[in-house]
Amino acid sequence: MMASMAGRYAAALFEIAKDEKRLTQVESDVKTFQTMLDASEDLRRLVRSPVITADDQAKALAAILEKAGIAGLTANFLNLITRNRRLFAVADMLKNFRALLARERGEVSADVASAHPLSSEQMNALKDALKAQVGKDVQINTRVDPHLLGGLVVKVGSRMIDSSLRTKLNNLKVAMKGIG
Repeated sequence: MMASMAGRYAAALFEIAKDEKRLTQVESDVKTFQTMLDASEDLRRLVRSPVITADDQAKALAAILEKAGIAGLTANFLNLITRNRRLFAVADMLKNFRALLARERGEVSADVASAHPLSSEQMNALKDALKAQVGKDVQINTRVDPHLLGGLVVKVGSRMIDSSLRTKLNNLKVAMKGIG
């Protein structure tokens, strides 16, 4: 992770937040920005487009951060990567930051894709099942994937558990073709 550009930026943010004892605030801001990034195609376009100038990105980002209530260290970080023309990698930086934070807390991070938003009861059951499997507390990052028909796709480290209905149907299709 540290060898990548996104990893170096994430490590710098993590170390500064840790030194200034602002990990909780930065974590909250990172989650807020990630949620906005996941929800808005326009924001993703702003972040990824190489044709939008750094000045235009900075102006738009300043308005977005003010509206979202993101200030201080996280806002400074986002403004810095915008000035350095590294905003395109912000999603990887945020992911690496969350991984560093999880490692600091002795947690494992799991990315979960589901067909529909998970209820708090389902989240607790999933956390318990993953904790039993992994042996550590698990921090779950969820996203809704409309391409899934049902079930879950869980990634923990380098392992992926695909219990989605689409995969099960595809496996059944392959098995039926093999019989005939």
